[in-house]
Amino acid sequence: MPFPVLSRIKEDLDTGMLRDPAARNRLEIALAYPGVHAIWNHRISHFLWRAHFKLLARIFANWSRTLTGVEIHPAAQIGRRFFIDHGMGIVIGETTIIGDDVMLYHDVTLGSRGYSKGKRHPTIQNNVVLGAGARVIGNITVGAGSIIGANRVVTQDVITTPQEFIYQI
Repeated sequence: MPFPVLSRIKEDLDTGMLRDPAARNRLEIALAYPGVHAIWNHRISHFLWRAHFKLLARIFANWSRTLTGVEIHPAAQIGRRFFIDHGMGIVIGETTIIGDDVMLYHDVTLGSRGYSKGKRHPTIQNNVVLGAGARVIGNITVGAGSIIGANRVVTQDVITTPQEFIYQI
């Protein structure tokens, strides 16, 4: 596609088709998936944040949270093909970094453990799945390919293979 924004939108819709077995078509995803709306709104607020329109970015992000139930700080860095399924209750903090091909289910928190300045939220590497209700707290790293089960609280780096991590908990 000649327009990068349009190709990214198509990629988001294709990701929805791939990640959600209940999705019937791209139009349904575009019109009725609040997780996708939250991602698109985040891209706008993140652009505003990086352009030093920080107050406007925060206002836009708050408006998006009201509409979608997904709270993403405008400074959070999110990779490609990110998908939020049943997004209500998602919280993604300011210094969070999310890689490519990451999937979050509802009620996931990527939060901080303190009030210090600097990096205080998690880094989620590529190909990670965070189950419903998962809490990933602090300046930690969840390694590539990890699967965090539903309602798990993670406060230390996850560097094991997904199967090892599931059985350690």
